[in-house]
Amino acid sequence: MPVTRLDHQQLQQALDTLEGWQLRDEKLYREFRFDDFKQAFAFMTRAALWAEQHNHHPEWFNVYNRVEVSLTSHDADGISQLDIDFARFLSAQ
Repeated sequence: MPVTRLDHQQLQQALDTLEGWQLRDEKLYREFRFDDFKQAFAFMTRAALWAEQHNHHPEWFNVYNRVEVSLTSHDADGISQLDIDFARFLSAQ
């Protein structure tokens, strides 16, 4: 099924339900902080497994206990429902 970009209204409605997420450089962005590197790495491992299952990979950056995540759908040239679903998954971890 083709991935389609959310329009402004759809994106705003989704953002209203995603605590801690914001738009940054036309991507969904959130910073996660953990007690230590081990917890941050475990979070990234769970995220990597989800990403592989859905063939949708995040842009991320990790230093010690901090993981910054940016989500966008390159196939849709913007944010899609797949990014929203991934953000919800990450927020629940």
